[in-house]
This record gives sequence, structure tokens and C-alpha cells, in this order.
Amino acid sequence: MDFASGRHFLQIPGPTNIPDRILRAIGRPIIDHRGPGFASLGHEVLAGLRPIFKTEQPVIIYPASGSGAWEAALVNTMSPGDKVLMCETGHFAVLWQQIAHRLGIDTDIIETDWRHGADPTAIGEALTRDAAHEIKGVCIVHNETSTGVVSRIAEIRRAIDAAGHPALLMVDTISSLASIDYRMDEWGVDVTVAGSQKGLMLPPGLSFNAVSDKALAASKDAKLPQSYWSWDDMLAANRSGFFPYTPATNLLYGLREAIAMLNEEGLDNVFARHCRHGAATRLAVDSWGLEVVCKNPDEFSGSLTAVLLPPEQSADRLREVILDRFNMSLGTGLGRLADKVFRIGHLGSFNDLMLAGTLSGVEMGLALAGVPHQPGGVQAALAYLARNRQ
Repeated sequence: MDFASGRHFLQIPGPTNIPDRILRAIGRPIIDHRGPGFASLGHEVLAGLRPIFKTEQPVIIYPASGSGAWEAALVNTMSPGDKVLMCETGHFAVLWQQIAHRLGIDTDIIETDWRHGADPTAIGEALTRDAAHEIKGVCIVHNETSTGVVSRIAEIRRAIDAAGHPALLMVDTISSLASIDYRMDEWGVDVTVAGSQKGLMLPPGLSFNAVSDKALAASKDAKLPQSYWSWDDMLAANRSGFFPYTPATNLLYGLREAIAMLNEEGLDNVFARHCRHGAATRLAVDSWGLEVVCKNPDEFSGSLTAVLLPPEQSADRLREVILDRFNMSLGTGLGRLADKVFRIGHLGSFNDLMLAGTLSGVEMGLALAGVPHQPGGVQAALAYLARNRQ
């Protein structure tokens, strides 16, 4: 396609579409990050983030991607040779494992078929076997972005408690924060990892660690090297609204606007909207005669839907056809799902008409790419949306 009129449809599971309000906020003139005006901004966003995480604990902001927040969570709580229990629920869980391994952490892996979330029973059994309490942390990806599968964090916390194990619970919410119901304090999470480019509707460039008192206590004995990622340095500067090094000032302007938008809609309404769009998308997939990756309805994602193609079909070719003909980007299959899966992002600043356009592009693309399917998925989704108002 040499020229495409209209707006590009960015329907990957992040970075997501950025609302005009946030773009305008980011476009403000930069200010002195050591001046009194910045302190007001710093205090506002640091306080405003806590209700988004549903925590009373401090939230630390890094100028980094989500990978930086993964590393920060580990280096502030672990020492060389410490063991963590991790669940391989998909590609991003694997990447977190790789970071832990490179840091000199011993990783005990519970594998899955990538079609189910982390198993609370298996986690509880592993911790019960660890009578010496060698496992120092349990690391879980809440919403696995490569598969559209949600792990049941509240049940995992109950399993940890039932085992009587002191391990820290660390949760990646990069593609679930401000999209899927998440309750840090209620669920007893010790470190929450997040990023700016998905449910928070910002460009990439900010990442977050929300930390419990237990995690802060563990950080006092952690021996892994830390400088840029130090919680202590961040928290000391944050008390006066500042940061220990140059922050991403204009992204913080955007973050302030994003927090305001989420509060105006109401978090419960945000979650309901994502849940509703996920259900409509899965109904379209089922009507096409295709299959979603997630097998357990209790683990369906409101952030994205990963769709399996028949074995002889190329998901990458389908994505290429859709991009060329309709100027719409869909998420690629990652890791063991490469070329087998395409992913529809329906998170962030998103509404019914945007979903209708997205599903229309997919249905037309299936026909043009010669993928065997039944027509009518779009109509099934529209009928569901009409019947089920938020």
C-alpha cells in the first residue's frame, strides 16, 4: 500500500492508541526537573498512581520499559544464588526468567502449555516441598501478553499462605494494569511490575514498581548490584516530589492526564469495558470457527485475544494482508507461537466502534488470505455489544 487514507488501526496489545488529551499533555513545554513546579507534578503522579494499583504502598517510577521494572523488582529483593519460583505461562514469562538467570538468580520453573495460567495448586505444592524456605520469591505474569491468558493472583496468594511460606509474591501487570481488575494490597502482592504503554495509554518509556513493606524489608538484605534501579534512592528523592536522576518529564505530564482520565471513567467501569470487548471478540472468533489460545474461561483476558490459525495457515501472512489492504496492525505470534497466532489488542483508549472496525478488518483479511472460516463473526460481536450495554 503506497498511500493509506484515514488513520492507522494500531490493534497490537501495546503500545496502545494514545488519546489526544494525553498527546496534548505530553506536548507541553519542558520545565526544570529540580524546580518547585516539578515537585508539584511529582507529588501528584506518585499519589495518583496508588489507587490505580489499589495499594497504599509507594509506587516507584523509572524512565524505562517494562523490562527495567522486571530487573528492578529482582535486584532490590534478591542476592546472588537466591532461588525464585517462576511459571512459564508464555513468551514474556520466559523473558523475565532470562533476566533472573542473567542476574545470577536460581530459577525454579513450573511449565505450562501456554494455554493456561499459573497453577495455584502447583505453586502451593512446590512451596510446601521447600521446607528450608530456599525459594525467596514467586514471580507471576498476571496477563500474559503473548497468549491472552490471565493468572489468578488471589488464588496464588491463598496457595502461598496455605503452604506457610515466606516467599515474596511479585507480579507483572504490564498488560493488565488499568485494564483488568488488580488489587495489590487485597491480594497480598509484594512487588507489582507495570509499564506505561498499555492500559495507562501512554507511549513506552515509564515503568513502575509498587512495593510492600515486606519487600522493602527484604531490600535491606538484598546483595545484587543496584544503582540505577535502587529503591532507596528513588524513595528518598520521591519524598520531596523529585527523582534522583533526570526523569521523563513530559511523560509524567501524560501520566497525570492518564490518571485523570481513568478516574473520570472509574476503574470498575474501565475493567467492565475491557471485559465486554474481550467477550465480544471471543464471540467473533468462535463464529469464524477459529480458536482462542486461552483454554480456561476463568482466565480469559480483557486486554487482548490471541487467535490460533489452522496448522497449515500462516498467521504472519494474514497479518501482512491485513496491514497492506486495511492499514491495520495486529500482534504477531511470539516464541513457540510464532506464525501460529495473531493477537487482537482491545485495551487502553478503546470503544465499540473501534472494535467493530478491528473485527471487520480481521474478517475481510481472513477471506483475502484464504484462511478457512465461517463468515458472520463481526455481526455476532455487534449483536453482543448491542444486547450487553456496559
